[in-house]
Amino acid sequence: MSAPAPCAPSERALLRQAERMAALGESPWLHQEVGRRLADKLAPIKLQPQSWIDWSAFLGGSGEQVRAAYPQAQRWVVEPTAALRQRSQEALAQHATRSWKTLWRKDAPKAWLAGELSDAPWQPDGVQMLWANMCLHAHADLAGMMRQWHRQLAVGGFLMCSGLGPDTARELRALYRSLGWDLPTIDFIDMHDLGDELVKAGFADPVMDMERLTLTWETPQAMLTELRTWGGNVASGRLAGLRTPRWQARLLDLLSQHLTRPDGRLGLTIEVVYGHAIKPEPRIKLEPETRVSLDDMRRMVRKQG
Repeated sequence: MSAPAPCAPSERALLRQAERMAALGESPWLHQEVGRRLADKLAPIKLQPQSWIDWSAFLGGSGEQVRAAYPQAQRWVVEPTAALRQRSQEALAQHATRSWKTLWRKDAPKAWLAGELSDAPWQPDGVQMLWANMCLHAHADLAGMMRQWHRQLAVGGFLMCSGLGPDTARELRALYRSLGWDLPTIDFIDMHDLGDELVKAGFADPVMDMERLTLTWETPQAMLTELRTWGGNVASGRLAGLRTPRWQARLLDLLSQHLTRPDGRLGLTIEVVYGHAIKPEPRIKLEPETRVSLDDMRRMVRKQG
């Protein structure tokens, strides 16, 4: 019997998800918690960034933790959709009004769209750090996104990223599988595959880590309510129509039966994957005729000098 096809994310569903999540009052609690844990991993890093990109800042919910670590660094915000850019722009404006120094600066903070970075202020030299909290599972083309992260970094700069791993919601996935239902999540990336993808994108010295958390809720309805704040199921091939109230009632009953722990609360495993990597000096392949970009030539001359 052949293995089931991977449950890949749908780009259309991801865009709808982003629109829904842009309407949240704040970033999801889980995103904020993972951001705190990712920020703890900055302590051993010696490089002090002069500027950094907060990728998908509103949903990442961890800008304050990074600002606390690098209070003098310039923060640039990049969002994947217009709705999320608007939320970040509003937050940046509120922060600026609390500081007259920020309000009157010529380079006042601005949120940028991921697809419109060709003339961004940090180009062409790049920033020293790119921060992408809870982004690894939120894009249909992860390899393409990593290549874009690589382009935004300066040589010697580093990436900090995180996302959900393959053991996430394993109890819920097992329940759906036993009932013959389409899986309720996409297939999340394994930390070893994450390292391979980072190397393919041009990064060096990748360091991966993972941890499992157990979250609990009093009722199945409370669990589903919080899961929706994480964005919902964006898998390709998921049921396109609406479920019936009878199906919903059955789901709540099954969740109570199969996910209730000895303490009476419903439990769900969450696996979090973390990644760190560096943008190395470009390697020039010597051939009878070798072409080197002007930016690469400047970096090579500076390094030799």
